[in-house]
Amino acid sequence: MFEARLASLSDQAHHHAHGHHQLVMSLSGRAEFEVQGRGGEVCRMRACLVPGDVAHGFAGIGDNRMLILDLDEAGTGPQDRDLLARLFEAPRYPTLDADFQHLLSYAGAEIARYGHDPLLARALGGVLLRALHLRLFGEERATRGGPLDLARLDAYIGEHLARRITVVELAQVACLSPSQFHAQFKDRVGLTPHQYLLRQRLDRAARLLRESDLPLVRVAGECGFSSQSALTTTMRRYLGLTPRSLRRG
Repeated sequence: MFEARLASLSDQAHHHAHGHHQLVMSLSGRAEFEVQGRGGEVCRMRACLVPGDVAHGFAGIGDNRMLILDLDEAGTGPQDRDLLARLFEAPRYPTLDADFQHLLSYAGAEIARYGHDPLLARALGGVLLRALHLRLFGEERATRGGPLDLARLDAYIGEHLARRITVVELAQVACLSPSQFHAQFKDRVGLTPHQYLLRQRLDRAARLLRESDLPLVRVAGECGFSSQSALTTTMRRYLGLTPRSLRRG
């Protein structure tokens, strides 16, 4: 069995178990789940993986619209069985990155429009499952494959330094989960990703102040500081200098 369907979950609590696996993702709104005593929330940023035959409870929170995949290993090929066995080996509440959310929105819109076509629903559901599997377990293979590619990370940071850069974003560049990335980065570099980003911003700001005549507000913007005063405060705190004194020096 492989069924993709759209549903709104009632705010009344339900408790049951069923023989098939279930992946619940939110197109809009939220829901509370409890699977084998593990509670969690399904929202745009978090899904729920319910293994077959496991008792679970759930309730919607206000208006919500869920995309639910019902999955049975019977009749599937060896690769699909391995994928389902790995995904549903235990209850999970995986975090969904921005790219996956875009994919989910697209799949939800197509199923809402052409849900009468079981082949389309199965194809879209399969894409979502494979994309989630890669995010959860493809990253583990990358972790075993070797050390962090700091040159690649530095190039990415340098290209995007003028805007906010998140740890989740850097973890995606490194093909690691955020927790794996944070641990490996701290062990390799001796700084947290946030500390490293701040150092990169300060280094670029100091170089621009020494080597260019850009106004201070432009220097702040080029280096990802929200304002000239934010640049001044951060430089004074970490370098013991103001931008003006550094430029004069």
